[in-house]
Amino acid sequence: MSPLYARHKRTTLAIATAVAAGALLSTGLAASANAQATTGTAAKLSAAPTALSAAARTTLVQQAQASAARTAQHIGLGAKEKLVVKDVVKDADGTVHTRYERTYAGLPVLGGDLVVHTAKSGKTEGVTRATKAAIKVASLKPQITAAKAAQQAVGAARTLGSAKSTANGARKVIWAGSGKPVLAYETVVGGLQDDGTPNQLHVITDAATGKKLFQYQGIENATGTGKTLYSGTVSLNSTQSGSTYNLTDSTRGGHKTYNLARKTSGKGTLVASSSNSFGTGTASSSSSDQTAAADAAYGAQETWDFYKSTFGRSGIKNDGVGAYSRVHYGSAYVNAFWDDSCFCMTYGDGEGNTDPLTSLDVAGHEMSHGVTANTAGLDYSGESGGLNEATSDIFGTGVEFYANNSKDVGDYLIGEKININGDGTPLRYMDKPSKDGGSADYWSSSVGDLDVHYSSGVANHFFYLLSEGSGAKTINGVSYNSPTKNGSTVTGIGRAKALQIWYKALTTYFTSTTDYSDARSGTLSAAADLYGSGSTEYKAVAAAWTAVNVTG
Repeated sequence: MSPLYARHKRTTLAIATAVAAGALLSTGLAASANAQATTGTAAKLSAAPTALSAAARTTLVQQAQASAARTAQHIGLGAKEKLVVKDVVKDADGTVHTRYERTYAGLPVLGGDLVVHTAKSGKTEGVTRATKAAIKVASLKPQITAAKAAQQAVGAARTLGSAKSTANGARKVIWAGSGKPVLAYETVVGGLQDDGTPNQLHVITDAATGKKLFQYQGIENATGTGKTLYSGTVSLNSTQSGSTYNLTDSTRGGHKTYNLARKTSGKGTLVASSSNSFGTGTASSSSSDQTAAADAAYGAQETWDFYKSTFGRSGIKNDGVGAYSRVHYGSAYVNAFWDDSCFCMTYGDGEGNTDPLTSLDVAGHEMSHGVTANTAGLDYSGESGGLNEATSDIFGTGVEFYANNSKDVGDYLIGEKININGDGTPLRYMDKPSKDGGSADYWSSSVGDLDVHYSSGVANHFFYLLSEGSGAKTINGVSYNSPTKNGSTVTGIGRAKALQIWYKALTTYFTSTTDYSDARSGTLSAAADLYGSGSTEYKAVAAAWTAVNVTG
């Protein structure tokens, strides 16, 4: 599960357990002037990804899968290893980046994902691997039973507040996420965590020794009118059925918005209106109120359009298929989350059920967890988990600027509208992350021990510096003052270019195990591809990483 934030009382547990869905598994409003500028920048970049139709993407995936055996042999994999295509990205210059997951003797290899970079000529230019270790397992016969692994997983889930007494089952896998690859069991336990968040705990157990190797969460949300709480009155695409209009957006992959009415499971009821108007624009504690639904639907629209306009990406999986949103989750639930298993965003209503977590940047944040799950699959633990969270903050910020909404102007603050702290302050600050009282401004050897919502600060700070530079400035009426670790002065290259660099790195160079050092390398490679290795942009990427103490 990829929640918006970690409650302070649960930080210790979150450090050890959270991983985004899909990380190890095989997850129209008019563009603003700012968004149009972003699109124009992308169009000029020969190494930027091209927009692929669903049919074109399917063809590329099928072609890559047909030649997967040859590719595996070409890049030096063993006879027992096979590649399974997860995604394909094609650049404007014809370069193709094919993301694979791996099997060994028919078993999934968790942490074995890789990306093969192929020039237009067909020549392999490089391979980015989640692990450099060779996959060689002496025996595929487990020394402990699946039942013992399941018992261990249930115990781990109970520490998170789950009342489940049984696991959903254990499967044999090869664990390559860290250390020497070994035969293991992956066991999943459902239920609810102690704050009402769905539990989907995956526990990896060494099949020879019974030692727990890893654990992570698998949960990560006709034209009508929406009267939203945070973004004013907006246009919403709806679908008419007889005399009723429902929040189904047929122009954006069929995205739907449902009302859970305080429940914590199922889809709920599709939000509908006889007048094609949704919400009142004011806060309400009623579970039937449609204002939260209007905000969620608007956020989904803007996020879809941001990815399409900025990167040419059609939906979370880039296949033209929309996710769905659920509002009014639980009672006084102070969080929002993306769940790749249901391919959906879910929003609580906050303390007193009057502060729904449905603001524009939160919607962009949650849907971006889906993009990460279906591209790099960054493990939701340690440094890769911080990068996962930062990616959602970065693109959530991009969505907010893209929307150009006068009621919720673009800024480098996260969750500033939802009053999650109870005092009107933002949840996170990108210019100086430590202002939230827990996030890291700079990298240190202990940053991976922080909760992922705090270790994300390093990448958030990097992105702000790369976009806007260091020092004091005011943007859209908000004052910022971004420091640097080494006292250097960083000159920003603009948010549009910074977004292109991060997206290309995410989709072509990051893997499930990417840490901050790898992220530096990946973004430098992306900048070199897009702008050249001697460019101002490349030098700015290097300078911004140095400024947050990531030097190699």
